Amino acid sequence: MPVAREVFDLIMPTPNQIGKQLPELRVTANELLAAPSGQITEAGLRTNLDVALQYCEAWLRGTGCVPIYNLMEDAATAEISRSQVWQWLNTPGTRLSDGRLVDEALVRALKAEEMDKLRARVGDAAYQAGQFEQASALLDELLFSDQFVEFLTLPAYQRLA
Repeated sequence: MPVAREVFDLIMPTPNQIGKQLPELRVTANELLAAPSGQITEAGLRTNLDVALQYCEAWLRGTGCVPIYNLMEDAATAEISRSQVWQWLNTPGTRLSDGRLVDEALVRALKAEEMDKLRARVGDAAYQAGQFEQASALLDELLFSDQFVEFLTLPAYQRLA
């Protein structure tokens, strides 16, 4: 901790960044509410599903911060991944860049393929010892609900033994 604090304090020597204001910046309500533009790719959808599955599985095993693809991920990453997929599912007419509709059938099919890849990557023994099926069920609950679940750990706590 002292080594990390020393380096951190070089860049941010104060306990917060309240003094770092941007008075020239003006953001309107419409700008805050505007949906980002761009394309949704199958690879992006798969990545969201894969990362959410991996994180939820680790969380259900009691690990709150996990390395995924050489990045240290926590609940915020899983929240972004699952929230984005939920938004795509709940915005009528949302399509992948190849024209396919982002609907429950597509998401379920891709999620099943990502689960198969995870099982192959970790091996049967680790898969069986892990919480992969529970993570998949949790992600289903989060993605296919008509109402957005505030935070993924709320239903996740119900699954802890």
